[in-house]
Amino acid sequence: MMITLYGFAISNYYNKIKFALMEKEIGFIEERVAPSQDEAVLKRSPLGKIPFIKTPEGYLSESQAILDYLEESFPAHPLYPADAFDRAKCREFILHLELNVEQVARRLYTEAVFGNNVSAATKEDVKAKLTTGLKALAKLMALKPYALGDNFSAADIAAWPHLQLISFASQKIYDEDLVAIYIPGVERYFKRIESRHYAQKVAEDRAAALAEFFQGK
Repeated sequence: MMITLYGFAISNYYNKIKFALMEKEIGFIEERVAPSQDEAVLKRSPLGKIPFIKTPEGYLSESQAILDYLEESFPAHPLYPADAFDRAKCREFILHLELNVEQVARRLYTEAVFGNNVSAATKEDVKAKLTTGLKALAKLMALKPYALGDNFSAADIAAWPHLQLISFASQKIYDEDLVAIYIPGVERYFKRIESRHYAQKVAEDRAAALAEFFQGK
């Protein structure tokens, strides 16, 4: 069964799903699609967001729904723990990361990534909320050596692309890496994840996509 992954490699949510597909060794092809309100995209992704995937059963959007679908449909190379409580803790971590950290930091990307100005009031508000979110996330992260302990999991699939981008954005906007400040040891964690073959491939493709994007601006 072949999966089609739609989006592009600048997106950290796209890279989350791409990383999962690779780690689970699921066959897939990529089709470049930008977020759009065009009807052709809205038929496949209700808000026109990326990533979304095509499966034999139909289209599926929202990265966490996609990740859970892949785990349930392709049980080989599991990304979630076998124990029910440990699986719930993994999902808890991802929810905290995406709702209370990434979605907060996302307001900075307009300036940090795309070069358009963000107001001083927005930056101040984001810094306060991002600090709170990162402190909470740090309470859930073990970093021994992976996000939740000894084993690589879905938590790492989400943490690596999200926290890297948040780290970059906070340095760009505040001249300090808020991720490194509030999650001690995260630099070692990044290096450990980046020692994985598939993480290297995702990173290479992301760098190429960024270079292409900025060249076209």
